[in-house]
Amino acid sequence: MSKKLLVFSMLLFFVFSFSFVVAAEDVTVEFWTMQLKPTFTDYINGVIEDFEAENPGVEIDWVDVPWADMEKKLLSSAAAGNAPDVANLNVPFSMQIAELGGLVDMDKNLSEDVKDKYFESVWSSNTYDGQTHAIPWYLSTSITMYNSQIFAEAGLDPEAPPARYSELTEMGRQIKEETGKYLMLPPIAETGRYLEYMVRQGIPLLNEDRTEAAFNTEKSVEFLEMWVEMFEEGIIPRETVTEGHNAAVDLYQSNQAAILLTGPQFLDRIKENAPGIYENTEVAPEITGEANKVGVAVMNIAVLKDTEHKEESIEFAKFITNNKNQLDFAKIVTILPSTKEAAADPFFTDVESGSKSDMARKVSAEQLDRAVNLVPPLSNQNQLNEAINQMVQNALLGEKTAAEAIADAEAEWNRILAE
Repeated sequence: MSKKLLVFSMLLFFVFSFSFVVAAEDVTVEFWTMQLKPTFTDYINGVIEDFEAENPGVEIDWVDVPWADMEKKLLSSAAAGNAPDVANLNVPFSMQIAELGGLVDMDKNLSEDVKDKYFESVWSSNTYDGQTHAIPWYLSTSITMYNSQIFAEAGLDPEAPPARYSELTEMGRQIKEETGKYLMLPPIAETGRYLEYMVRQGIPLLNEDRTEAAFNTEKSVEFLEMWVEMFEEGIIPRETVTEGHNAAVDLYQSNQAAILLTGPQFLDRIKENAPGIYENTEVAPEITGEANKVGVAVMNIAVLKDTEHKEESIEFAKFITNNKNQLDFAKIVTILPSTKEAAADPFFTDVESGSKSDMARKVSAEQLDRAVNLVPPLSNQNQLNEAINQMVQNALLGEKTAAEAIADAEAEWNRILAE
């Protein structure tokens, strides 16, 4: 063999060997989201394209799953050994998978400078048993919407909405007497929502080691009695016993309630369905209790523990939740970013003369510094929620005193927690 032919043959060998190595290193990361298509198809595809351009050899396979199917589909896929690498999950479902040991611990896999980019209270909402199992993605906080015309008709200052629960009874009584309308429909008997109200009021839910209920206190009894009093006086409607947030929106936009506690995105619904009510609507921070806490709903990006592409999956989770991508997302839908830098952007802060939607966005974002996941993830959450719903309903309907209803709920919680 001539020397030239030998050199050429060796070059071919190295070229093909190198090509084989590159091909062998190419990976596909499967990424599941919850019901983002088709509304956000262009945005998610854009993020994926940017990530793939920055990470040659890594391809993202995006699968969008209907909200109602996500839990069943993910659990069955995990059981069959073909779960996605990365998934968009809410906090309760993240904790459910974490309890099964199914998620990567982000505390061990991300540097402190990366973790510090996120709001600390939001980051900790994903902490379970000493590990943090997801990266917070997009957020929402509730605000107070109120009808300034009803306030004026009731002789109240239209520029002074309530800030604390302690203000509600007298304000609601005045609205009822002067206008015949309700203060609001609080969703306190809906899916354990009253737990959030208790935490805002500074009522502990559990003892320190989270093994027993801790909400059977004098403060708790007085707080529930406040809602019973408003219910009995007709300050809040009878539907409070059975209805939730959707009914609260309907009551507000039909001009029968002065206040609506909801997310900023519902301004658009009110504008479309009841433009006259929209014109009279003003926005303010979420009404809270003695603890001065504001709730935040968190959507996460989690990496499944059985992934064969852990490094690439974590890199994608970091990428989709970075400042730029979160800010871009918030500009096309009414959500808040989980990173401090993105939330400090003028898009959220410089809206002094903006529209109602702009002001709602500003108010919502300003609450992030004190926003927390109000109810910690708990095993048997549905059963615990049902016990609280029953407690509220029994007290409102007078079937039990507030003290009796709370004591019975405490006993039921302790039974469930001991299982």
